[in-house]
Amino acid sequence: MNQENLLIIEKRGIRQESRMAIKTLDHRNTISISSGKETLSAQQSVAVAKCAELAALADQHTNGRGEGYHPTAIAPLVFVRQSNSSITIQEVSEPLFAIVVQGQKKVSLNEETFQYGIAQYLILSVDMPLSACMVEATPDQPYLGLKLKLDPGQLCEIIAQTKLGISQNESPVRGWCVSDAAPSLIDCVIRLTKLLDTPQDISFLAPLMIREIYYRLLTDQQGEVVRQIATAGSSMQRIADVIKQIKADFTKSLRVEELAEQANMSAASFHRHFKAVTSMSPLQYQKQLRLLTARQMMLAEAIDATQAAYRVGYESPSHFSREYSRMFGAPPIRDMERLRIS
Repeated sequence: MNQENLLIIEKRGIRQESRMAIKTLDHRNTISISSGKETLSAQQSVAVAKCAELAALADQHTNGRGEGYHPTAIAPLVFVRQSNSSITIQEVSEPLFAIVVQGQKKVSLNEETFQYGIAQYLILSVDMPLSACMVEATPDQPYLGLKLKLDPGQLCEIIAQTKLGISQNESPVRGWCVSDAAPSLIDCVIRLTKLLDTPQDISFLAPLMIREIYYRLLTDQQGEVVRQIATAGSSMQRIADVIKQIKADFTKSLRVEELAEQANMSAASFHRHFKAVTSMSPLQYQKQLRLLTARQMMLAEAIDATQAAYRVGYESPSHFSREYSRMFGAPPIRDMERLRIS
């Protein structure tokens, strides 16, 4: 099964959260236009104004076309539209740049939760299981955002051409960050989005504009995280390679010592770096991947929990059911019933 497109949508409020207490990492500069509680800097004010223009473009291309993700004629670019704040999306997300242009979004990675809003963006540097909900979204004022898949090869080319440096510090690096978007970055995204109105220009101009977005990200305040994605031999890239291996063989038992050897790290160092990048241990990562895959299988293929358990690598259906209930708040049968209703 293709792991890139695992997507589960459920209603919040039905499910009881059974995981341990979540540490909230609210970004200190979250911008909330509706509340009027924040005093914006001049640059943030310009960024918010530009996001209003970008929100109008996103609305133009998604209004009347349903909720969720909206692929575009520019392959890496996807619009996101959601008008219901009680919806939670659970998926395995690939490396991406995602910007909020209307509303606010809350994202949870294992035990960590963070929230970001208008004119702020999220960078994910590796494939990660996550859940997301739009905390400001109504039919009249839907959540609107854009996401752009990141290409490590292109990032690597830009780093080589511009001679952008990378820190030699081998301290563990987080695999995600939230940051304020500079007006110059938002300008790039606006120009890329406007190409959808002139499809004849996309093949030539879109790659140039995407490269400019990459350049802006690489030189922004969180550029170190982005540079780590594409830098050969960096600790993050070594962890990213291991994650690809885990995803390819997620039904097999994990041997952490072998993964550490693949990453050219000691077992202790590997565990520390993996947890820093993904907010979870290798075993937790594999477990979430297995459970998300099993959930998708049961929903899409109408197979029972026992079949799903064996297909994703569990030897005991009862063990699978216990871990499934802990992650999703209900045993497989009840969870399938409510997902099909919603």
